[in-house]
Amino acid sequence: MKLPLFIAWRYLKSKKSHNVINIISGVSVAGVTIGTMALIVVLSVFNGFESLVVSLFNTFDPEIRVVPVTGKTLDSTAYPWSRVAAIQGVAAQTGIIEEKVLLRYGSNQYLSTIKGVDTNYQTWSGLNGMMSEGSLMLEFRGIPLAVPGQGVAYYLGINLDNFQREIEVYAPRRSGTPGLNPEQAFRRLDIRPSGIFSVQQDFDSKYMLVPLRFAGELLEYSNELSAVEIALQEGADMRKIQQQIKQVAGEEFLVQNRFEQQETLYRIMRSEKWAIFLILSFILFIATFNVIGSLSMLILDKRRDIAILHSLGASDRLIRKIFMAEGMLVSFGGALAGMLAGALAGLAQQKFGLIKINAEGGSFLIDAYPVVMQWNDFLYVFIVVSAIGFIAAWFPVHYVTKVRSITTALHFR
Repeated sequence: MKLPLFIAWRYLKSKKSHNVINIISGVSVAGVTIGTMALIVVLSVFNGFESLVVSLFNTFDPEIRVVPVTGKTLDSTAYPWSRVAAIQGVAAQTGIIEEKVLLRYGSNQYLSTIKGVDTNYQTWSGLNGMMSEGSLMLEFRGIPLAVPGQGVAYYLGINLDNFQREIEVYAPRRSGTPGLNPEQAFRRLDIRPSGIFSVQQDFDSKYMLVPLRFAGELLEYSNELSAVEIALQEGADMRKIQQQIKQVAGEEFLVQNRFEQQETLYRIMRSEKWAIFLILSFILFIATFNVIGSLSMLILDKRRDIAILHSLGASDRLIRKIFMAEGMLVSFGGALAGMLAGALAGLAQQKFGLIKINAEGGSFLIDAYPVVMQWNDFLYVFIVVSAIGFIAAWFPVHYVTKVRSITTALHFR
């Protein structure tokens, strides 16, 4: 062990001549510990909510989505179905038709978006486990069925037990000349609901799933599709396959991965996380200034030792290193203790759900705050705490030679 670190370690463990220095040193370590723990816990909770939101969106969003670069629709005959299917890692492809329509159920009306999907969609979609009522059935004996979201069903007042009432779906006509009656400008088809899904409010209040042929007939499409959704095999490299699909599809198709489909959402979540990180780092920076006070008082308490070390031939640089090591030991000790405490708190929350979101019960998806700990968060926190500790230790250490000069002058007086 190097001499400065050895002496600093002895100073840290030994009792000081004034008990207040011990108290201030303890407060310094406690401040760094609590600040570091708060950073770890808050970042882990943000990770937990991010993971929850991503899992909900992943239930509805495909891993890869292909849309036209220009216009609303793509030609299904121009899309390279077989070449994309031959790419290793691609599990399934589903043609999609999306369009805003007017829904009417009894006396209730609601503006929604129908999502037409083929039968292949049910084999890979995660919606099977997100059904609040009924089942994910889009066709029965050749009869098309609809699966609206929870919000759509609420606004329409859908009752799955009423088999006689169907949902009237209206879409603007693409051809023909409308007459005096405004309803002639719309094409209408009726469909019976078979289930209700509940994923996330944005989806639940927007979409109603219908068979692809029903959507094509309603919108008077022949070979047009709004998009092609692609499911990948488990463990497949999403970004690598995305690049391969781009090469196969060509420039007329835009290939988006799961994160690019909800780019704004993910960017906002990341921005919020790092904004909170900066705010807590600033608070930790203020708390770490206790190190300045404790180190300054330690330097004054050890001024006799400084004079002795200097008389034994110790240079000003060596003395600075001793007290800089002392300050860094305080910061490192607090950082390590805080990260350990934060990890233990995170594990306890994961296992027991100690802090509840709905203390008196509610309709939220989870009962307790979700926690996901990531090793890179621990690394970033340690780097920030170390940097703040270095800055806090530098100020008093920078003036240690002045203390030594004053001590020497008093000694010879």
